[in-house]
Amino acid sequence: MAVRIRLTRVGATKRPSYRVVAIDSRRPRDGRALEILGFYDPLTDPATVQIDGEKLNAWMAKGATPSDTVMKLMRQAGLAEPAAGKAEPAAAAKAASKPRTRQAAPAAATADE
Repeated sequence: MAVRIRLTRVGATKRPSYRVVAIDSRRPRDGRALEILGFYDPLTDPATVQIDGEKLNAWMAKGATPSDTVMKLMRQAGLAEPAAGKAEPAAAAKAASKPRTRQAAPAAATADE
């Protein structure tokens, strides 16, 4: 089961509020969550973000991956980002996109002999 940490919408029409939940990635946005980890209210000034760090770390230790939006909320809440999160794929993508240089000189030297 692939577990994601993402937002689910609660609140009235045109008055959104969100819960930060651990949920199976195949479930719909507002489907049944495994556990509620916190909430986010964008309508307050400034926006209210409250996330239970212990629960969040426990789910991430089990292999749950946070969505991009939850990663931003974690930074706002002052929670440390995981080291193995999104940093490694970005570094791998940069390394893969670098152009390779050809070393034709040694191949030409062996062809003359």
